[in-house]
Amino acid sequence: MNLTVLAASGRTGLALTREALRRGHTVTAIARDPGRIDLPDTAGLHKVAGDVEDPASIAAVTGADSVVLSALGTERAGILLAGAKAVVAAGPRRIIWLGAYGTGESAGAAGEAAGMLGKLLGDRLGDKVEADGTILAAGGTVFHAGLLADGPEDPQRRTVGLDAAPELDLRTSISRDTVAAAMLDEAENPRFPGVVAVPLAG
Repeated sequence: MNLTVLAASGRTGLALTREALRRGHTVTAIARDPGRIDLPDTAGLHKVAGDVEDPASIAAVTGADSVVLSALGTERAGILLAGAKAVVAAGPRRIIWLGAYGTGESAGAAGEAAGMLGKLLGDRLGDKVEADGTILAAGGTVFHAGLLADGPEDPQRRTVGLDAAPELDLRTSISRDTVAAAMLDEAENPRFPGVVAVPLAG
């Protein structure tokens, strides 16, 4: 399968790219500075420059037959929505987008901790919600993950819909490798098109 990983130089993007290559996929790994994609060059990996604030650069490397997996994060409001619009405009076959559990559609399921998370995000909260909405409206899947941490993939991981999601516990986390595996499962076997999915550790 042809996969495109957005924000491939970050820790979650690297996890997505590594797992996709391990599963035998061809990966176009996009970063503003592709030299920061800290993975060895292999036949199935194409490191390319792209910036979501330059939609043409995303469209130039995103084929209509590709599935886009986004690990885009931001410290500045506006980047996520710009990224969502750029990816949708590029017209890939499917989009699998990483969001945050406790924001937007998952705020109700997450419980009281969602309010605390909203305060931490500040003006980035609206950006996250709008970006998610853009992806969902295009038929993509948005993964609302809890707090991310480094560590191995959880062998007992599972993915559920919002109706089966637990309350958000800010004292616990989920590994990036676990989230990456869940997102790639969705790329290979779509279960949640057009809705929010929640990856969970065992």
